[in-house]
Amino acid sequence: MTLDENPDTAPPGAGSPHAGPPGAPPADDYLRRRALRRGSAGWLLLTGLGVGYVVSGDYSGWNIGLAKGGFGGLAVATLLMGTMYACLVLALAELSAVLPAAGGGYGFARRALGTWGGFLTGTAILIEYVLAPAAISIFIGDYVESLGLFGLESGWPLYLGCFAVFVGIHLWGVGEALRFSLVVTAVAVAALLVFAVGAFTEFRADALVDIPVDPGAYGASGWLPYGLLGIWAAFPFGMWFFLGVEGVPLAAEEAKDPVRSMPRAMALSMGVLVVLAAVTLVAATGARGAAAVQDAGNPLVVALEGDGGPTALSRFVNYAGLAGLVASFFSLVYAGSRQLFALSRAGYLPRFLSLTSRRKAPWLGLLVPGAIGFALAAGTDDGARMLNIAVFGATISYALMALSHIVLRRREPLLVRPYRTPGGVVTSSVALGLALCALVATFLVDAVAALMALGVYVVALAYFALYSRHRLVASAPEEEFAALAAAEAELDRAGRAPRDGAG
Repeated sequence: MTLDENPDTAPPGAGSPHAGPPGAPPADDYLRRRALRRGSAGWLLLTGLGVGYVVSGDYSGWNIGLAKGGFGGLAVATLLMGTMYACLVLALAELSAVLPAAGGGYGFARRALGTWGGFLTGTAILIEYVLAPAAISIFIGDYVESLGLFGLESGWPLYLGCFAVFVGIHLWGVGEALRFSLVVTAVAVAALLVFAVGAFTEFRADALVDIPVDPGAYGASGWLPYGLLGIWAAFPFGMWFFLGVEGVPLAAEEAKDPVRSMPRAMALSMGVLVVLAAVTLVAATGARGAAAVQDAGNPLVVALEGDGGPTALSRFVNYAGLAGLVASFFSLVYAGSRQLFALSRAGYLPRFLSLTSRRKAPWLGLLVPGAIGFALAAGTDDGARMLNIAVFGATISYALMALSHIVLRRREPLLVRPYRTPGGVVTSSVALGLALCALVATFLVDAVAALMALGVYVVALAYFALYSRHRLVASAPEEEFAALAAAEAELDRAGRAPRDGAG
């Protein structure tokens, strides 16, 4: 049974409820109980959200790419992944202005690729935004313990505290949550700039290439100690400078004037992240050496301390690293809740998960992913593997979102586009190609993590194929966008039929 055949999901105007089984409340009541607070975020808060998703990646994680490709390999990987994200952000800026709904990438793919494409994309995004906060909560625990804050040790009580406090702020309200995120993100960004000033005073060009060269690697040199393949293996770590920025469109329904604010915020976020990535990579590696920072849990601190032990600046950066982790954790919790909310509201996942509170917060959409994230963090204590699983989900979603832009440009050229992607389908094609390369690279880094993510994907697809695809909610915004497009296409075909027959 398809969407149009299901009486529970009949299109608007068909005369039957389309929010659930017989006896369910009509669509207006269904959506009223699943409403977000509109107009809560302007371009500045959205820009802070975009940078906040990512900023923790500047403090740790990226440096492992030095162990995969050396400085040259990681630098090239970062350049290529930065290009992928820039192209993807430009494509998403157009799509978010056309389809400003909380579904983000799911909504774009639903319009372009149908229900299967929408579910595949939304599930991949959900994997990214549920796993990443779980991983970051572990990193927060490590930072708190290393700093000796309040005598706390890393472990499940600290992970639980992270989820309880920060999910609680989100339950308070989206405006308050995004303002908190903006402040913490600003502190983390300012500290990165202060770090760069201090690190560049110790910069040595020869420190960039102090990793021993592997003579058996093809194309190996001082800049590429692990050869050309090292560039490819460093892709996932080059992504850590940008991973998450694509989540800004998930705030579309809560944004002020999303048609204007979304493209502006996404462009500004990407610009800030490019600068931070270049400065952090060069300053940290050149100050201490690629060999010294490649395996460090806190590479910026290691870069500043050298052989002389802690300094006032290194301690400041260490505390700021905690702020960066909090900013990303907080922002990713927001993104995961909105993706779950949108998929649930449209019936792809159980509908009760999209209910909102009196403060217009998707309370179950916050609590359920939070509970899963806490369980994963407490049960595995393996943040690196969870981040690798998150990267796997991210790369799949990038490929599908870029493909959605290409399909909509080809299939619906007359669609009103308040913002148009510079370069059109060429730009999104570059994003698609690089996303597929990054997807393959995840198997080079951690094949077990990639296979685990694939297993989650298979289970989710079985649920959709056997159950939820027969119970979609036609009145959900993303589904209505797709239904209108189908109706317009049908009218267009009907209008051409007499002329074709008359020929």
